[in-house]
Parts: sequence; structure tokens; C-alpha cells
Amino acid sequence: MSAFRCDLHIHSCLSPCGDEEMTPGNIAGVAKLNGLDIIALTDHNTCGNCESLFAACKTYGVTPVAGMELTTSEDVHLLCLFRTLLDATAFWAAVDEQRVRIKNRPEIFGHQLLIDKDDEPCGEEAFLLVNATTLSLEAAAHLCRAHRGAAIPAHIDREANGMLSVLGGVPEEPEFSAVEVRDAANLAALTQEHPILCAKRAIVSSDAHRLWEIAEPGFPLYLKCERGAGAQEVRDALIDWLSEQERGGIL
Repeated sequence: MSAFRCDLHIHSCLSPCGDEEMTPGNIAGVAKLNGLDIIALTDHNTCGNCESLFAACKTYGVTPVAGMELTTSEDVHLLCLFRTLLDATAFWAAVDEQRVRIKNRPEIFGHQLLIDKDDEPCGEEAFLLVNATTLSLEAAAHLCRAHRGAAIPAHIDREANGMLSVLGGVPEEPEFSAVEVRDAANLAALTQEHPILCAKRAIVSSDAHRLWEIAEPGFPLYLKCERGAGAQEVRDALIDWLSEQERGGIL
């Protein structure tokens, strides 16, 4: 078991709410400066900038994870993290078929910038990314797992789009092995109100939309691989940890 410093919830400039300085190259560079070992790019309902993040992380020696913050039909945010870029891309294609097409209005919602491997803008997503998909929470979790991913309810300590506030509790189905919070200090109250959370693993992530919001020094995870392991081995160990049923959170 080795410790890895992580931030598994970061938005790029492809999310309309993300700052335009949140390019994959800038994200990877700040992650390196902040001492992070593993970072996940989780834009709203898209994996469009993940390939460029992989290229940038290779330069900086940070392990990248391709992901998405999916908005379910109930308006719950679900982190979906994947073992490979190929898995994430296939998942993205499936989710794209379940999006509700509303033309983006950049002057209201913000630009949705696609970034190439040279960290330069190469296009813009025309349809709004932040609105709900037609996938239920159960269907979204099943789809994520069908693509070898880990599905994690995002920022459950937040009222907006948090599973607990939207649904009123932890559903029996789908079953989740891990949950995410923005602030570890909220976990004690959450587990007292929802004892089922004591059986879940917990991660703390930044949900960064600006460079200065990226975690420092990050959340420590103890994974079944060596510190010098290759990026794929680290990603596999991460997804395994997030998917295991046994207790292993921060409480």
C-alpha cells in the first residue's frame, strides 16, 4: 500500500462554469506545483478535454484520470471515473445520446472551450453541458460500471445537486461503494444523520473551477500499488479502491 495525493474532481474550461484559464496544461502544471499525484478531469456531461489532459500530465509526471460529472435526470451530480481514456470515450459517446440539446448562450452561461494537445482552443461545444441528461441515477451508475468505471455521488455535503439533498437520503439502489464531500468536517454530521454512510468509503475533492481552487496538498489515498508504478497501474488501483465494498474511508 502506498499513499497518493489526489484531487478527483476538477473542471476545465469546457465546463461553462469553468474559468477560461482552466486548460488541461494549466491544470496539470498547478497539480504538479501543489504536490498532487493523481488528478481527474470531470467536466459536466463530457470527456472532451480528457485526451489533452493525458498529454499534459505526461509532461508533468502526474497521473491523469479521465472522468465526467454527469447530471442525472433527478438533477444529482455523479462522478464517473475510468480506468482508461478509451473507456471514458466510449462512456461519453453513450451519455451524449442522452443529453437534452439546448443551445448554449456563452454570454449567460460561459464559453465551453475544447482544447488541443498544444493547450490551445480548437473548438467550442455548441450545446449547453450543465443541464440534466435523461439518465436516472440508477441507469447512470449502471452505464458507468458497464464501461469499467467507478460511480461516486458528488459533493453529498452540498445542497445543490447533492444526492442527499435532492433525494433526501441514500437510495438502496444503486449501491455506491464511495461518496465524495467538499469538506471532511461535514462527514461526522452526515454519518449521524445517514448511518448507512458509515459503510461507504469517502473522498474529499476540490470541485475546482479555477486554478487556485485545485487541491493543495490533496486528499491522501492508500492504494495497492507502488509509488513508482506506471500510470495505468495507478489508475487500476484507484478504480479498484473506489469500487470495493469494504470500509476504507477517512472516518
